[in-house]
Amino acid sequence: MAFTAEQKAEVISKFKHHEKDTGSSEVQIAIMTSRITYLTEHLKEHKKDHASRRGLLKLVSQRRKLLDYLRKGSEEKYLKLIESLNIRK
Repeated sequence: MAFTAEQKAEVISKFKHHEKDTGSSEVQIAIMTSRITYLTEHLKEHKKDHASRRGLLKLVSQRRKLLDYLRKGSEEKYLKLIESLNIRK
């Protein structure tokens, strides 16, 4: 089962700042974290799925860049977000 539109909508509703917010850094990071969690579980079962592993590594790198951007802008928002998503510093 893939990461569905309903799951994505749920994540967006939890982290959005206003009604039409789908592209803020916090929302993007939360969506990537959900996808990373899904892919991690998928790869535990399908160890030889190298295409998904590459996609996972790209997602992790992209999330790291967004987290660095958020930390530069607001250390307080960064700390709040990583705490709510259970991400290591």
